[in-house]
Amino acid sequence: MRKLIIASTSTIYGSGYLEYLLPTLAGFFEGVSTLLFIPYARPGGITYDAYTQIAAEAFATINIEVLGIHEFENPTEALQEAEAIFTGGGNTFELLNQLYRHDLITELKTVLENGTPYLGTSAGSNICGVSIRNTNDMPVVYPPSFNALETIPFNINAHYLNPVKGSVHMGETRETRIQEFHIYNNTPVLGLREGSWLEVIDKKIILKGTLQARWFQKNQLPKEIASGSEVFCKKEKL
Repeated sequence: MRKLIIASTSTIYGSGYLEYLLPTLAGFFEGVSTLLFIPYARPGGITYDAYTQIAAEAFATINIEVLGIHEFENPTEALQEAEAIFTGGGNTFELLNQLYRHDLITELKTVLENGTPYLGTSAGSNICGVSIRNTNDMPVVYPPSFNALETIPFNINAHYLNPVKGSVHMGETRETRIQEFHIYNNTPVLGLREGSWLEVIDKKIILKGTLQARWFQKNQLPKEIASGSEVFCKKEKL
């Protein structure tokens, strides 16, 4: 039975790292003593050790020890034996590149399908979708494939932003970019706003947090999904 939290961000404005999620995580990871952290996304080029330390300090407040996957000689076995897994944010292309480089995609997908509790934030959430084609990140590296874990039957656009009324910015809005994606692709996309997350329990996917999310499907007008609602999506024909 799948058990995942797929969050738009690790940090909301004015709070510390994971602070807004920690009350939820305390219950979600109940009974977990040690968590495996995947630091491959390296926000700002931070080292794996430094990134793992940031995660460790946050989880120490709910009495969970954090170990980085890079600390293990055999990362596949680390995934297989993990009580729980957390993949942090950063650059989604580099994250996926390293998962392919270490041949971890299939094993990570397997352990999540078998019920290992998982937290993803930002890039760590993007990889939960069908592909990473809706990330906002620069393609600083070229992974062998854009295909991701497919633990949910749609893609995530993390940190989703509405157009700013009166803005003189001439670049594309998030909505425009997703519309461009749907010219060539059928996969639905969920625009997940800051401070929102998906709670996935087996086949049920519920939007959590205080904000709505924006749902995009090819050849359909986008719609808002209220917090507390179930996110429905047919997996076939993606």
